[in-house]
Amino acid sequence: MQDRHTLLQSFMTVRSTSERLCKPLCVEDYVPQPHADVSPPRWHLGHTTWFFEEFVLKAFAPGYQPFHPQYAFLFNSYYNLVGERTLRHERGTMTRPTVAQVYEYRHAIDARVSELLASCTDAAVAAVAPALELGIHHEQQHQELLLVDIKYILWQPPLYPAYSGKAPSPCPAPSGEWQAFEGGRVRVGHDGKGFADDNEGPAHEVWLQPFRLCSDMVTNTQWLAFMHDGGYRRPELWLADGWDLVQQRGINAPLYWIDEAHAFSLHGVIELDPHAPVAHVSYYEADAFARWAGKRLPTEFEWEHAARRLGAQHREDNARHARAQNLFNTLWQWTRSAYAPYPGYKPVQGALGEYNGKFMVNQMVLRGSSVATPAEHSRVSYRNFWHPDKRWQFSGVRLAVDA
Repeated sequence: MQDRHTLLQSFMTVRSTSERLCKPLCVEDYVPQPHADVSPPRWHLGHTTWFFEEFVLKAFAPGYQPFHPQYAFLFNSYYNLVGERTLRHERGTMTRPTVAQVYEYRHAIDARVSELLASCTDAAVAAVAPALELGIHHEQQHQELLLVDIKYILWQPPLYPAYSGKAPSPCPAPSGEWQAFEGGRVRVGHDGKGFADDNEGPAHEVWLQPFRLCSDMVTNTQWLAFMHDGGYRRPELWLADGWDLVQQRGINAPLYWIDEAHAFSLHGVIELDPHAPVAHVSYYEADAFARWAGKRLPTEFEWEHAARRLGAQHREDNARHARAQNLFNTLWQWTRSAYAPYPGYKPVQGALGEYNGKFMVNQMVLRGSSVATPAEHSRVSYRNFWHPDKRWQFSGVRLAVDA
């Protein structure tokens, strides 16, 4: 368990980071919700604050009274056991509280949590630490979502405003290498060291057949070849639901592509880097590309096993490890694994049990992390999950084959 000073420092750091991410925004950027999947920045700032108020202050601060009696309804996300809430697609319909009032709310809760940590006994710190640590990691998740949602909000033809003026560096040419793995009985899941979400355990053994994993993610150039070969027009490449989706929505390229040479980014309109990993594609698109390429997507257990093995190789082969670094911090990578509980999984009791467990159906697992993921939030056992049609996430494709 972290001591109270470390907990307070971690808490204040994560809180200030969220506000720093919003500094480039104009006040008008805080409110819109152009898609049901996208939450306004104002809501993210309020929701992460409500999380600490609900699960830390209400539970552990003696005699605590809510900052505002209606904020729980406005900023609760999906915790049914806590109470009623505004519907997800209506988060951008409110003009109140104002952005300034949300910041006032944040700073008041920050002060109250700081006061709680400073004044309570060591035994009370030990009791509050798990909920506070979960809240810190929860806010890190929303920091990533902030950037994902800000990008969609700013995607406004024909203006295409930039969030950041710093242009991305060109990507090196892909190595074209494949890593071979013997398979067999391997251990997966969180090893118990450090923080993990409940869906990352229990650690357990799985059996893997021999496989190979591409050292590179699929690039823009490769995706253009897929498009030019009629990839979006060939039903034999697609799962049935995916084919229906691209037909209904008229999808013929990755999200944010303006044409075959330009795309919208957090830096405004940029030229497509031919060597950069293709981004903002759905599971359906990733699966169709893999079938077109005569390959497949890895399972989440193949991905995790490979990541652990490649990490171990770092001590022996720095060059190979460097090429494997895009397992993390570039794009989340779709796997062919459905999001389901591990053997022996049991959600925590109470409302916090709704954090992960109730979503274990109709979704697919992504592994790794993206450029938007806080560094402290990347770990080899992390299981991200989204419905297979989602494209606004920073998601890409890595291929696998049977050995």
